[in-house]
Amino acid sequence: MTTKIIIWMIAGLLLGSMINAFASDVGFFQDYLVNGLFHVVGAIFINLLKMLVVPLVTFSLICGVCGIGDINKLGRVGIKAFSLFLLTTALAITLAISIAVTINPGKDFNLAQTTQTEFVAPEAPPLAQVFIDLVPSNPVAAYAEGNMLQIIFFTILFAICLLMIGERGRSIVEGVEKLNAVMMQVVNVVMSIAPYGVFALMAKTFSLQGLELILPMIGYFGVVILVLIIHATGTLMLLLKLLGRISPLKFLRKMRTAQVFAFSTSSSNATIPVTLRTVEKRMGVDNSTASFIVPFGATINMDGTAIMQGVATVFIANVYGIDLGLTGYLTVIGMAVLASIGTAGVPGVGLIMLAMVFNQVGLPVEGIALIMGVDRLLDMMRTAVNVTGDGVITMIVARGEDNISMDIFNDPDAGTLEAVHLPHGTAQKD
Repeated sequence: MTTKIIIWMIAGLLLGSMINAFASDVGFFQDYLVNGLFHVVGAIFINLLKMLVVPLVTFSLICGVCGIGDINKLGRVGIKAFSLFLLTTALAITLAISIAVTINPGKDFNLAQTTQTEFVAPEAPPLAQVFIDLVPSNPVAAYAEGNMLQIIFFTILFAICLLMIGERGRSIVEGVEKLNAVMMQVVNVVMSIAPYGVFALMAKTFSLQGLELILPMIGYFGVVILVLIIHATGTLMLLLKLLGRISPLKFLRKMRTAQVFAFSTSSSNATIPVTLRTVEKRMGVDNSTASFIVPFGATINMDGTAIMQGVATVFIANVYGIDLGLTGYLTVIGMAVLASIGTAGVPGVGLIMLAMVFNQVGLPVEGIALIMGVDRLLDMMRTAVNVTGDGVITMIVARGEDNISMDIFNDPDAGTLEAVHLPHGTAQKD
């Protein structure tokens, strides 16, 4: 399945790039392929993934909390995960600034090379309001709007109360466990058509974006990609080996499907069903740990965004000839870590965080317009790195809590997706 998805993803990238290069003005290709077939298939596939997120997170989280059974242990798992997510974000932006200062992208950048569009900085909500908004005033509205932090808060509270009423809640927990099994099967069905959805998404993206947008921004683009790769294959894997005592190579091999999904959808939330299935079925993490950490990480883990902020800060400072100095860069690191908590779950979070950082260190916010052209392509890689981080932290915490089956993790064929067959004919009795 992973090989098939990668083949179709590359095919979409090549076809989209060719359409952009040779047929960007041809009405048939634009109307019937790019904005027609590719758009419809890609949008349906994204909607299918998003459709799974809320019910899967709800049922899986209830099963997870009730599976832990101990409220103190739940608090310990939460604190460990939260601390590790903050640690990886701090390491990510420190690495980004260090490498960017060494390479110095934007030093000889000519502003005339690119068309600078106007950028209006989105307003960040006050920190007090962010904490208030964690608690849903209307859980039904939170579920309808897909507000993940509010859904996680309500579901954990509901599951804890199920534990507190003891035996009377047992039948509800058993019912939720059955619903969770059904949702995992729905994930299997959706994943069986994934290669075609990924193809359509990639073909549309590169038909519209093309590769020539990268050329004026090659320094910035290249440094961001370099740091993303070093963080995903270096920093995170080192943490996995040291703190989790787990083979990075086996982890990366099993994580590929989730990474490809994240790359093609550019959404950590949309990839939650695939990430959950990967860490549970492929890597052997117990549902009680995975169901709590994966949705939490998809909401607050911003390693990729932090890397983009670090490189963008150095790039824009060089373009405008502003020397930030050591104090400025330390401020950027601190701001990025704090902003990753304070703006979690806010739409357009990457640009809000970048605008906040620029304002704090005195860089022109309109400089963000320079990097917006290539941001869509970088967003795909950032999301893949974020999802990798979610998997790493889940594995480390699960290993520390002894909530992982190493037999499943060491089995290369564990949890591989089999062909999905719809039942037909006369049902047989057991």
